[in-house]
Amino acid sequence: MRQPGDRSPAPEALALVQDLANTVDVELADDGLRTVADLSAFCAAHGLGRLRFGADDVAPARRLREALRDVCRAHAGFDVPAESTAALDDLFGRAPLVLATGPAGEARPVPAPGLDGLPALTARLAAGVLTAVADGTWQRLKACSAPECRWVYYDRSPAGRSRWCTMSLCGSRAKMRAYRDRTRATGDRPRTGSG
Repeated sequence: MRQPGDRSPAPEALALVQDLANTVDVELADDGLRTVADLSAFCAAHGLGRLRFGADDVAPARRLREALRDVCRAHAGFDVPAESTAALDDLFGRAPLVLATGPAGEARPVPAPGLDGLPALTARLAAGVLTAVADGTWQRLKACSAPECRWVYYDRSPAGRSRWCTMSLCGSRAKMRAYRDRTRATGDRPRTGSG
């Protein structure tokens, strides 16, 4: 899997969401969640190696990933498809959270006791989203606006209006496409040199 070079990772609360969403590279058609072993390896790499998965967890995990990517795409100005909203409602509904309190009186959402497999992973993701909503960082986790990319990145720009995972690649492609579309629409020909 690739990682765009000019973006730093999301804050800790959103890192798991970002990493799950980026288990597929749309441009290269490289999917890192094809098997139970892939799903288990992803969780192990994120300190969740105790979770156990079955063959029927892979398709819902991929559905979860794509629905989260669609929500991140909404943060860049697109609508969330109804099927993605329904998928998240269903999967989050099977992943209950409880509120844990600490010695200083702090509170945070955590997965309910007894969860395993995909519900436990989903609850971990939900807890991160709730934390990010509370601290105002959730809207900055975005999916690249380039349809051939859709890489999920964290927008650290001051205004929070970034649209591409990398300006040097996806942003340049988009601007070049827009330029070509404008020149085609007006009948102008791009200049290729001094004439």
